[in-house]
Amino acid sequence: MRLGISISTTTDGTITGEKVMAGMRAAERIGFAGLWFFDTIGRGYHTPDPLIQASVAAAVTEKIEVGTCILQVPLRNPVELAHRVLTAQLMTGGRLTLGVGAGSTKGDFDAVGLAFEGRFKRLRDGLTLMRRLWRGETVDGTNLTPPPAAKGGPPVLIGSWAGSVWIPRAAQDYDGWISSATYTGAPTLKAGIDRFRDLGGKRAVVTNIPTDLTKPTQPLSDDGPYSLHCSPADAKDRLARLADMGFDDAVAVVTDPSEANLQAVRDLWPG
Repeated sequence: MRLGISISTTTDGTITGEKVMAGMRAAERIGFAGLWFFDTIGRGYHTPDPLIQASVAAAVTEKIEVGTCILQVPLRNPVELAHRVLTAQLMTGGRLTLGVGAGSTKGDFDAVGLAFEGRFKRLRDGLTLMRRLWRGETVDGTNLTPPPAAKGGPPVLIGSWAGSVWIPRAAQDYDGWISSATYTGAPTLKAGIDRFRDLGGKRAVVTNIPTDLTKPTQPLSDDGPYSLHCSPADAKDRLARLADMGFDDAVAVVTDPSEANLQAVRDLWPG
């Protein structure tokens, strides 16, 4: 199992671009497998745009994977989003992994004046359209003329917590599945990955793992979150449990991007 990192900016009023970029550089230097970025709008805090962050991360690093976990497709016009993703794929030198989903927070849709209902259909239709455009097809008179270095678009992972419909699609039609440790506990994570593997799914990522090694160990609930708010020894055990379930990647979320804290998190897992 690989260990990735997401640097949250939601609780730090002193956050700056310089501080975030320093964290990105440190994450690669320390040896994390990936840098991952969230997508929220208008929740009372600022989350930088995930595709911009991914492009910046690729610019200040050399090899590390950059990914979204997850980008809410139904919040955007799919043609405009397809264009932005092609740009990010080009600017990241092919290091972009696009985690996408329907979204689960009504306030994000209210913020941009879109109906929360119908988001799953917009996700399905939007992904179908975007993939056609990435391949260079003309759709309703529009052709994005993808540059050769980005043609085909990035790998697409489907974010789905319970997954009655979308885990099968992630396994059979896309490049992998993303689950959330913030919204699900160990039983749901285990049931989801077992179903994904039974359907022939390839890459499985568990993201949104709240991480703070300075906190006293908090017991895990079956309802979640599956957190690393605990001692380093307990955090190692919890990561090992995810690896035993069969996840290929785990993404820890930190609010402290200092090199010392990033190193402490990286030291939890040898993979």
